[in-house]
Amino acid sequence: MKIKEIIVVEGRDDTTAIKRAVDADTIETNGSAIGASVIERIRLAQERRGVIILTDPDYPGERIRHIVSQKVPGCKHAFLPKKEAISKKGDDLGVENASPEAIRAALNNVKEEMENPSEQIPWQDLILAGLIGGSRAKERREKLGLLLKIGYTNGKQLYNRLLMFKITREEFAEAMSQVLEEEKDE
Repeated sequence: MKIKEIIVVEGRDDTTAIKRAVDADTIETNGSAIGASVIERIRLAQERRGVIILTDPDYPGERIRHIVSQKVPGCKHAFLPKKEAISKKGDDLGVENASPEAIRAALNNVKEEMENPSEQIPWQDLILAGLIGGSRAKERREKLGLLLKIGYTNGKQLYNRLLMFKITREEFAEAMSQVLEEEKDE
């Protein structure tokens, strides 16, 4: 599988994992202290070939995703579920731990960022769905993120991603229905 866009990852081990899974070029941020020269390389990559951000499904990875996305608008996003990125020992979370199949699946479900998102799903709907506040909110957001392929988020990030990726009310309702159905089966 050949990827036209350049994939932004955190480090060298992530690049190795990507290259095991697909034929692609990468830019490594080398952690969350992203220098101006790295941002310039990402900006040039976005102009010439497009960029897909694929960072670890943890706080530092989300921070890097946010920084790059803010400084280089119009990036595409690929998300690995936490369960696909955990090391065999269970002590490390990262792209470098994902199987080639999991990486290909994430890259097959790339989400495109919209520059001027309009409100499609009101904040109140997230509260009513039990995604913000409440004992099961975190678990529901995690399941919803997997179904919509937008990654795990806190409440505010979920709202922003729903808008950014133009998730429709129908997509949201269908995914929430599945989340609630799975809860009944537990």
